[in-house]
Amino acid sequence: MADKKTLLDVKDLSIIYTSRNETIHAVNGIDFNLQKGETLGIVGETGAGKSTTAYSILRLLPERTAKVTSGSIMFDDMDLLKISDGLMQHGIRGERISIIFQDPMSALNPIMRIGDQIAEALKFHNKENLTKEELEKQVDETLQLVGIQKERKDDYPHQLSGGMKQRVMIAIALVCEPDLIIADEPTTALDVTIQAQVLAMIENLKERFGTSMILITHDLGIVAQMCDRVAIMYAGKIIETGTVKDIFSKEMRHPYTEGLFGSLPNLETKSSRLHPIDGLMPDPANLPTGCKFYPRCPHCMPICKENEPTNITSGTHIVACHLYDSEKEKR
Repeated sequence: MADKKTLLDVKDLSIIYTSRNETIHAVNGIDFNLQKGETLGIVGETGAGKSTTAYSILRLLPERTAKVTSGSIMFDDMDLLKISDGLMQHGIRGERISIIFQDPMSALNPIMRIGDQIAEALKFHNKENLTKEELEKQVDETLQLVGIQKERKDDYPHQLSGGMKQRVMIAIALVCEPDLIIADEPTTALDVTIQAQVLAMIENLKERFGTSMILITHDLGIVAQMCDRVAIMYAGKIIETGTVKDIFSKEMRHPYTEGLFGSLPNLETKSSRLHPIDGLMPDPANLPTGCKFYPRCPHCMPICKENEPTNITSGTHIVACHLYDSEKEKR
């Protein structure tokens, strides 16, 4: 990966949501980058800040309640937080960066034919003013690319199965051949068999177009199958990053990551029940001092409650945990 160009570079990104009564600290000073052609998996529990991070890249956060308080999002030498709304809408969002939403039924327009929804993306972003025949041809080709017969382009979303609706979402995301696709838990609403088919299709299309991808998921099995690198998020912070090999090895692992692996069923050993992580994610309006994971951590030390851990680096592997700090003698 060292010789590949950095496509996306996020630095010190912090995001809050405000209401009359409280301030939600959704994302708290995260850093990560993505190389061209690479797939980065972002893993964590519900409420960790994964989707907020994704929507901030596309500037899709609600304007009245969400605010980016610090940081930069550099995409191909442009800070996406500073470019004009016009450039973001017409030159970046949908054309160079696309998103596959979690729930296709709520993302698709229920009163528009699926072919028209794919064509709409082309009309909005295409600068060559395609003729009607050229549009029809490209819609047909895109549908066939995602495994849907072109004859189904006149169907409405309610006439399609869950898996086919997600394929339409993928078609809309791919039709402008973007540089980056953000897949926000794209298989959550699908059964296991259809999940496997959709993931295989996404991987094949990604390789075909040379597209980079950010894959947001809860599933470490999907991470092992799809990703080059992984970022583990907890309470709005990235607490561990590395290659898939780094994360799946046991040489240096954050206790939260260890807990995620412990929650998985093991096919090689018999067990009467799974071993979930004790406790709940902290209230983002009232985060604890020090390490945000310490109230649930089986290895908690006094220093964890007072000081936020610094990043410990070992090659491509980075872990933010006092267990691996030179300060660990202060138990």
